[in-house]
Amino acid sequence: MTEHDEHDFELEMEAVRRAFDRAAADYDAHTPLQSTVRERLLEKLELVTLEPKVVLDAGCGTGRAIPALAKRFRKAELLALDLAPGMLREARKHKPWFRKLATLEGRLEAMPLGDDRVDVLFSSLAMQWLNDLDAALEEFKRVMRPGGLLTFATFGPDTLRELRSAWSEVDGFNHVNRFLDLHDVGDALVRAGFSEVVMDVEHFTLTYDSARDLMRDLKVIGAHNVTAGRSRGLMGRKKLAAVEQAYEAFRADFDGEQKLPATYEVVYGTAWLPEHAKQHRDHAMGVGREGEVSVSLDSLRSSLKKKTGDQ
Repeated sequence: MTEHDEHDFELEMEAVRRAFDRAAADYDAHTPLQSTVRERLLEKLELVTLEPKVVLDAGCGTGRAIPALAKRFRKAELLALDLAPGMLREARKHKPWFRKLATLEGRLEAMPLGDDRVDVLFSSLAMQWLNDLDAALEEFKRVMRPGGLLTFATFGPDTLRELRSAWSEVDGFNHVNRFLDLHDVGDALVRAGFSEVVMDVEHFTLTYDSARDLMRDLKVIGAHNVTAGRSRGLMGRKKLAAVEQAYEAFRADFDGEQKLPATYEVVYGTAWLPEHAKQHRDHAMGVGREGEVSVSLDSLRSSLKKKTGDQ
């Protein structure tokens, strides 16, 4: 197995932008897990007593969180930022008719916003598309108003571990993005000067009939491999068949059916920006319990339809 250096895992951000731009129109139809995580994260805001003036959805995707954020924070100005213009076009479709929504194109590490602007920064499954977490958190701190709340979800290192393992049996290239550990993210928040940091993690297992179905889903939603260490050539049938064969080692019984699992580790975090955060004071970090959830794509889609009315 080939050893990878740090450069191999560096994301090519223009490729990320293009991938999500192409995926925007069909994204929601193929992302039941992302929808579930977003709902979990929004539920955490119900426990917070806060009346913000400005709420930012950072890495808003198709804007599905916007109506809920608008309902939760009825008097707040709403901002939505994303790297991909196609995603922002979709996000504007979800703007509540009675509220204004400012959409901003940009990266999390360099947001087109002034200092001390945001009271609540919400980010669901966007931070895994960062090359420099510390730089992004410094940017969050810059745009946030002291006393503001950061709440986010991102993917942890167990995500797609089966796919990573299968590819390692076939060649030495990097085929799966690298994801940050819960403790690494928590430590970075502390370094940046956030306080009352609380982290927890939840595991989901999606099931597929074949490895090809999983890889097709990843490509459709724009989440395929865009790291510097990826293979640049076309994937031949022989190599694809070898990956599928290697993935078969993970086939197991799920609710009476033989399926292939795809693990997703979701890291949740909340943190506050204290008045003195910009002087880089250190604060304590809390770590919550780990959860474990096994669920099929069909059941996820079914539960989401019931909850949202298939909007």
